[in-house]
Amino acid sequence: MPNFYVQNFGCRATQADGAALERDLLGRGLSRATTAREAEVVVLNTCTVTAEADRDVRAAIRRVHRENPGCRILVTGCYAQRAPQELDGLPGVAWVVGNSHKHRVGAILHDCHPERAALASEVEPLCGRLSPQAKSRAERGSLEDAERTRTYVGDIFAHTELMAAPVFDGLGYDKTRPNLKVQDGCDNRCSFCIIPFVRGQSRSLPPEDVLREMDSLVAAGFREVVISGINLGRWGRDLEPASRLENLVRAILAHTGVERLRLSSIEPMDWTDELIELAAGSPRIAKHAHLPLQTGSDRILRGMHRKYRPWHYQERIRRIRAAMPTAAIGADVMVGFPGETDAEFEENRRFIASLPFTYLHVFTYSPRPGTPAAQMPQPVAAEAKRERNRLLRELAARKKQDFMRSLVGQTVSTITLSVVEDGRTESLTDNYQKLWLDGRHPANQIISAQVREAADDSLVGVIVGASMIRSPADPMYRSPDYIVL
Repeated sequence: MPNFYVQNFGCRATQADGAALERDLLGRGLSRATTAREAEVVVLNTCTVTAEADRDVRAAIRRVHRENPGCRILVTGCYAQRAPQELDGLPGVAWVVGNSHKHRVGAILHDCHPERAALASEVEPLCGRLSPQAKSRAERGSLEDAERTRTYVGDIFAHTELMAAPVFDGLGYDKTRPNLKVQDGCDNRCSFCIIPFVRGQSRSLPPEDVLREMDSLVAAGFREVVISGINLGRWGRDLEPASRLENLVRAILAHTGVERLRLSSIEPMDWTDELIELAAGSPRIAKHAHLPLQTGSDRILRGMHRKYRPWHYQERIRRIRAAMPTAAIGADVMVGFPGETDAEFEENRRFIASLPFTYLHVFTYSPRPGTPAAQMPQPVAAEAKRERNRLLRELAARKKQDFMRSLVGQTVSTITLSVVEDGRTESLTDNYQKLWLDGRHPANQIISAQVREAADDSLVGVIVGASMIRSPADPMYRSPDYIVL
């Protein structure tokens, strides 16, 4: 059996996919190498959301081949789904396996067949526009795709012998904050986005599977779990009977012992009043909301085919801030969309400045082949895009600093991470701030700390109390109410 190393690119959903791949390979008897240089097989689990993401993958392939010329490289994920031909000819690449064939990765590496798998004509998007025939095949295969999703989204603890609690090393997860991906795919058709064509239609992990996997994580000793998805707010809409994300969150709180639940990115109109009330009212839900914005310019937002207007978005943000005064509130924002004028960028900048964001993820528009936006006229000059990106990053830095300074003197809940530097331990607060604690402390402890200082990009604090590790059966973390999904 060869040993392997998995490197993930991109979002939390991709990281969750990579963890599932590791789990599958370990369960098949393969061993995990410490680094790519030591591995006989390197698995690159890719992103393709921007041209920069594609360049990062190609650079990684070249680097792995240069540093470890004897290894074989398997490329999977979104880039492999979108453009397998681009990857097939790169030095060292032995297999290219798209998302539609990702369920075969374990068998491919277990058997270590020399032939390439799922290349070029074999790979078609789960739901795309390549041809009516391709789309028809994807629709006919939707049930099979859903089963694959169940395998690679939630069924990651099938090999229970690996779950000797509380062991964290070697699980393919962040040591203290694992992802549980409960949804995949997207039914939106934003004009700039390639993801629906490489991830397929929205598919939800059934609630009973989510609860089982959450119980496994809690039993393994994890105390904070991040639930994620490609379009997380759409969880449950495809199930029979249909359900909603707030129902899933209630069920997790009622029927599992997870101490802290963090919600990853949710589209603005899926932050319902009910979900906001639930997040604000439960001490077990991290006070953190991420709502993709893209732009505050109404005309550009329409050109992006987004399903809300700036005033809708503003209303959701203000409602979240009113319900959770100290919550972290973040957004994805894009500059340089085709046709974006200086005046529209300024409209976007003023809109962002008016809202209580605590951080921003700023992206420069990148044309994705096959998307409507790639055919739009009036591309924005590269120099203008760089300047707009810089201005929004500076705005984001000021907002982050203002928020961090507002926390000085307050007592916060924070979870210790695995990084210890210069006699200090890194932690992450409930409201998504990096906090350095004096002294060396074990990872995965939820503690209370007083914030003493706001540094350049993080807080500095001291411990004022510590929580005990509680049993999943502790009634303090159970609701007497039975939740019907």
